[in-house]
Amino acid sequence: MAPRSAYIHVPFCKYRCGYCDFAIVANRDDLVGAYLDAIAAELSWLGEPREVDTLYFGGGTPSHLEAGPLRQLGETVRRWHPLAAGGEWTVEANPESLTEDRVDVLAELGVTRLSLGAQSLDDAKLRALERNHDRGDVLRSMEYARAAGMQVSVDLMFAAPGETLELWRRDLAAVVELAPDHISTYGLTWEPGAAFTVKRDKGLLRPLDEELERTMYGEAIDRLGAAGFEHYEVSNFARPGRRSRHNEVYWAGSEYFAAGPGAARYVDGVRSTNHRSTTTYLKRVAAGESPVFEQEELNAEERAHELLVLGLRRLEGVDRASFATKSGHEVDAIAGEAIRKFVELGLLSDDGSRVKLTREGLFVSDGLWPELL
Repeated sequence: MAPRSAYIHVPFCKYRCGYCDFAIVANRDDLVGAYLDAIAAELSWLGEPREVDTLYFGGGTPSHLEAGPLRQLGETVRRWHPLAAGGEWTVEANPESLTEDRVDVLAELGVTRLSLGAQSLDDAKLRALERNHDRGDVLRSMEYARAAGMQVSVDLMFAAPGETLELWRRDLAAVVELAPDHISTYGLTWEPGAAFTVKRDKGLLRPLDEELERTMYGEAIDRLGAAGFEHYEVSNFARPGRRSRHNEVYWAGSEYFAAGPGAARYVDGVRSTNHRSTTTYLKRVAAGESPVFEQEELNAEERAHELLVLGLRRLEGVDRASFATKSGHEVDAIAGEAIRKFVELGLLSDDGSRVKLTREGLFVSDGLWPELL
């Protein structure tokens, strides 16, 4: 069955935050025209329009584009990936760049959901994270989105340099008060080569204690749950019926289209990723060459292991019977020993039909995946 989802990568940002290692370009608006041409060309290689149920514009900062280019991008993508009736179209946005005219364009295009990169509602914490917006920008963005009838997901980061548990509690309370449809919450990660990591290695920044970071995550689970949000994936919480349908495609191990620099797709059993450099991507597409930088095709057993890990990221876990039908492999045949070990350690629960993370397992989930892959 052909993929029913598509991801479009928009690499433009005003500024690269200190923790960022995404495929972006900062202050290169001179490349926007060439980018729009390249996206149109890459999508035309599909040969014919491919209808999708979910569409996702990520970045970078899609809302960094001015209203005109934003409309052009949306119309181009919609031509090649028309959205099915009742479909979900998400666009990532940063609060400082989400102007009223941009929101109007998105609404006219048919965008149904904004993913707002707020990260915090505390101005001091935002400065520590090197963000370009403040609390007021977040509140204004929410108003624009609501007026346009869009669902809103808010990204929230914890374990920022110097953050305390009390500050994190206040941040959680402030976001709950905004009453978004969805919240994604992540601990600050120290990526190789990112400016924050360089500063850490020089002793200029200090990561929070692991135990404090763990307590912060637990606080998010408890407080968002108490506020009526369903914890449905390791980092994601939603109002009933407001999960990210696009991201659920990834966690279900289903296939999806993608276009743009650094964009990764999964089509016909092959996973391929475009070149991360925006300028290299633009040159290749302009020359009529494939922008793909790397690709892999997993064998059936490797694919089953991947499906298991993706499934365990979801709080509902993995149903043995469904997994066998989808993957052609039995859970216990490919990972029985590791599962038994993690059950004994209290990190997984197993009732014979379903395997899933325990609360304790949620705190260390990234450490489990290598033994299950």
